[in-house]
Amino acid sequence: MAKQVAVIGSGVMGHGIAQEYALAGYTVFLYDLQESFLLKAKQSVENSLSLLVKEQVISEQAKQDALERIVLTTDLQAAVAKADVITEAIPEVIEMKWDLFEKLEQFAKEDAIIASNTSTFSIARLIEKAKTPQRIIITHFFNPAQLVPLVEIVRHEKTSNAVVSRTMELMVEIGKSPVLLKKDVPGFIANRLQTALMREAFSLLKEGVADAREIDTVMKDGIGFRWAFVGPIETADFGGLDTWKRVIDNLAPELNASQKAPELIDELVKKGELGTKTGSGIYSYADTSVEEKWKQRDEQFIRLAKMKRG
Repeated sequence: MAKQVAVIGSGVMGHGIAQEYALAGYTVFLYDLQESFLLKAKQSVENSLSLLVKEQVISEQAKQDALERIVLTTDLQAAVAKADVITEAIPEVIEMKWDLFEKLEQFAKEDAIIASNTSTFSIARLIEKAKTPQRIIITHFFNPAQLVPLVEIVRHEKTSNAVVSRTMELMVEIGKSPVLLKKDVPGFIANRLQTALMREAFSLLKEGVADAREIDTVMKDGIGFRWAFVGPIETADFGGLDTWKRVIDNLAPELNASQKAPELIDELVKKGELGTKTGSGIYSYADTSVEEKWKQRDEQFIRLAKMKRG
């Protein structure tokens, strides 16, 4: 199994992925273009680990050990030279990924696994220019990567079975819940489900059925509360397939079927109101700290994870 890993890109996803590997005992080389990006990422990791200590998930010693295992570098070749697994977490620009993969194939060990955290591109697209496609795979972590258990694994027919097996085992070892897709479809599984639900949520908002907070409450205290332990297909079984046949037959024709992003999102994006990253979106964050909102979110995720582990 892997002993040393590299994470390329220290942004929102990259630093969380690095944290997971470090907590599991791996030496992690975290690469980015500028030292300032890396220092910001290291601080984010330290804050996240401190929250885990506060919630009694890990000890202070485990936090310090994990921090010591993360090596910051702006030297790509040094980052990947001895890595057994390399995770790409750079922006979703296909030309950038192709350029990176070309360098990784040149700098990395021949048997190193090259994994992409993409949520946008199919693996067929990713490997178009690859010389060693047999070792390339998608490991799609979810934000925040250090807290959400799910990782979607996507292979190509050229991906070796050994790479698939090693990747699945590694995800379990670092505490994740990997799901291997049988087909490479746009959006994989989770983003397709999320997009379908988002489309209907924004449609209800536009039609004035309820305001944003009420719609979110329905999800958090109703559907999401149940789905944390019982998925939608199990829900259909539990409720009776005859019942759910009637529900779907009756409601499907009424559901929103638009083929693009909701107008409200388009309007807010044009105004630069992008959500927490700009201080306003659907909600306003003018009277609260965005960092505090993120902290509250992460605390709840940690407590839910503890509950699910029993």
